Amino acid sequence: MTSPLFRTKKVEQSIRDTEEPEHALKKSLSALDLTVFGVGVIIGTGIFVLTGTVAKDNAGPATALAFVVAGVVCALAALCYAEFASTVPVAGSAYTFSYASLGELPAWIIGWDLVLEFALGTAVVAVGWSGYIQSLMENAGWEMPAALGSREGSDVFGFDILAAVLVLVLTGILVLGVKLSARVTTLVVAIKVTVVLVVIIAGAFFITADNYDPFIPESEPVPAGQSLDSPLIQLIFGWAPANFGVMGIFTAASVVFFAFIGFDIVATAAEETHNPQRDMPRGILGSLFICTLLYVLVSIVVTGMQHYSELSVDAPLADAFKATGHPWFAGFISFGAAVGLTTVCMILLLGQTRVFFAMSRDGLLPTFFSRVHPRFRTPHRPTILLGVLIAVLAGFTPLNELAALVNIGTLFAFVIVAISVIILRRTRPDLHRAFRTPWVPVLPIVSVAASLWLMLNLPAETWVRFGIWMAIGIVVYFLYSRTHSRMAKEENTTSPAA
Repeated sequence: MTSPLFRTKKVEQSIRDTEEPEHALKKSLSALDLTVFGVGVIIGTGIFVLTGTVAKDNAGPATALAFVVAGVVCALAALCYAEFASTVPVAGSAYTFSYASLGELPAWIIGWDLVLEFALGTAVVAVGWSGYIQSLMENAGWEMPAALGSREGSDVFGFDILAAVLVLVLTGILVLGVKLSARVTTLVVAIKVTVVLVVIIAGAFFITADNYDPFIPESEPVPAGQSLDSPLIQLIFGWAPANFGVMGIFTAASVVFFAFIGFDIVATAAEETHNPQRDMPRGILGSLFICTLLYVLVSIVVTGMQHYSELSVDAPLADAFKATGHPWFAGFISFGAAVGLTTVCMILLLGQTRVFFAMSRDGLLPTFFSRVHPRFRTPHRPTILLGVLIAVLAGFTPLNELAALVNIGTLFAFVIVAISVIILRRTRPDLHRAFRTPWVPVLPIVSVAASLWLMLNLPAETWVRFGIWMAIGIVVYFLYSRTHSRMAKEENTTSPAA
């Protein structure tokens, strides 16, 4: 007999649950909306900051190849997500997928992981947005009081009021409806992509061919560390990655992977899509392709404008334009970054509320949060709760050290989804799959290996913090979720009396 911990929820039941009036979300999104969501959440600080940082420290002009490598790793996962999102068009993303294949406890673990990932991601981005806004204000001669400014690197008590207000405003937009969110996102993404394209086109006129020599700089070994801030792979095997050279490209790929975080959030909106079987694969794969192309072009331009060894760490794109005698672009880029981060924050918050909503609808979290608003048809209760909590988190907490948890959480979700594709192919070959991941099980296995490799390159202390969060989640599951889940109640109702 199958253990209750690994009881699976049939795909058909998951779909029927979405049709219950009190739990039904409004279907209002198209493939274009999904693609815009994907581009909106992926293009953030990565394209404005990581490009120069990685070029200077890890790969030189070959940073463009590092973005390609990271994009391929994400594409492997994206193909798995596309199959699941089109087969099981239900809110919850990796949580829902694992419930249908691996069982309840694994589903709870991945759902608990996603709650942490999206919460920290939203808070981190809100703090970053606040920093850009304060920079623009200072350029205009305005300065925020220290007690209401950013908490990053601050030793005094304070509250980042701008970060908190941003989260609360976006919470209100999400309560009013996902279509309104899509319209706001479309406008902001249009501005953000325009800024990126201007940077690419204008920067192309200031490229100096000598800056590409050498395109792949000579390899520089990195001494292995022994502290918890060293990559886990160093502590386990005593092996340290190299900077520059061919291996430096892969080292850089593990860093620039941060810039791709977010495309999986598109899958959380499957239940609110008109035709998820057709539109989900288009939205997921389309947004990933567009962003990878933009990342590669930006990295080529910035390393061509200024020699990689001279690039700044804090604002490489803006400073590269300053170095070529065009400081006006610095403010333009800061404006684009500030505008762009609003959509990143909003879509991360949307993804978290949908996972929380799906877990509540399944009874793993209090069902109070699974009721949708009678007028707007949005999960207003978890949206308001999480929005307030994240606003407080963003306002009070310096989050630079916790940001890596977002990365490990995403990679963990990639691993689970890839494994789930293999299992569901074997257990439910009868399901209609509008999109099929090619080369199963080879491609999902390669996706698992690639994700695990990037996870091993994360600091050991990140693994420790992630383990603590997962341990808390296991305790919550056994104290509450295991006995309150709808699956458990249905089993108790249908089982014969002793």
